[in-house]
Amino acid sequence: MNLAPGLEERARRVLEVCRSAGVRLALAEASTGGLIAACLTDIPGASAVLERGFVPYSNEAKTEQLGVPVERMVAHGAVSEEVARALAEGALARSPADLALGETGIAGPTGGSVAKPVGLVYLAVARRGRPTRCERHVFPGDRAAIRRASAARGLELLLTLLEGD
Repeated sequence: MNLAPGLEERARRVLEVCRSAGVRLALAEASTGGLIAACLTDIPGASAVLERGFVPYSNEAKTEQLGVPVERMVAHGAVSEEVARALAEGALARSPADLALGETGIAGPTGGSVAKPVGLVYLAVARRGRPTRCERHVFPGDRAAIRRASAARGLELLLTLLEGD
């Protein structure tokens, strides 16, 4: 795979830091559709770190695979902080991983609104025994650019959490 500039370097760094800390990783990627997992698995040795990945693209998958409550999606929408947190926490609960990233967003070109524009992305990181951290972003560009920006920021968020330890 030909990764966008910076994605390969970030993915390598996540793998190095996780490997040296003995941390296993799980991913729950909705709007990126597995792009973060693809970035990581493009690098030899990723299996020592990446435990599993979920691509809960539909709302039904979010509930069935990761236990996101339907009520939470009805109340806040599938693209919300509450759902991003539930995705990360669900991935952690459904795996032996130590750290999980949950991602949900609107990559476009349609599906946005004034309240939730195209480019809106929520990224959440859950780690066993610690509070879940969540970020909100509105990334510019077309569908591909928004997905790449989401993946890049997701990898950076993992690094921030890992290197802060």
